[in-house]
Amino acid sequence: MKILVVIISYLIGSFSSAYVLGKLIKKADIRTYGSGNAGATNALRVFGKRIGAMVFILDVLKGILAAYIGGKLIGYDGRLLGGFFAVVGHMWPIFLKFKGGKGIATSFGMLLSIHWPTAIITLIGFIIVLLVSKYVSLASIFSCVAAPIVIALVTEPFDRKFFIATLIIAIISIIKHRSNIVRLLNGQEYKIGEKVRR
Repeated sequence: MKILVVIISYLIGSFSSAYVLGKLIKKADIRTYGSGNAGATNALRVFGKRIGAMVFILDVLKGILAAYIGGKLIGYDGRLLGGFFAVVGHMWPIFLKFKGGKGIATSFGMLLSIHWPTAIITLIGFIIVLLVSKYVSLASIFSCVAAPIVIALVTEPFDRKFFIATLIIAIISIIKHRSNIVRLLNGQEYKIGEKVRR
């Protein structure tokens, strides 16, 4: 049954809303513009606020749906597996030759499903960093670092499985942000509101 949860969740995560909406509404492949990332942030930069918001919501829902299905099938471990592999599918979608997003929105959906206080605290931190810095990428990286720390501080008793799953996702997502980190260090990163020429 665990294998079934992994497969279903991975396929849910592999649905790239940035790619699909870009093709349907703008007739453009998100992977050929901006950072080339098939995620909500690049969709916002390239396609604007409306599509960016739609992509974000759909990507969050992927994490929620996969965790929900996993929970229904095998309980709490299924929620963890479902959320985790939805993020994996988002990052490496089978339908897009494994070129996907960085997993932030889908990870947020996973957090909401498993422990909503962690999700809300992490979201507040994301918003604060975003408002101060104007960099979505910096706020995303901060959230990756913050989420496992929040889990360690607020789950009682300490949820080791949740912590490890979130830590692994955080490490992978930070690695996938390496080009953003280079641009941040060089003062070349896009700020919120800046659009990429298409």
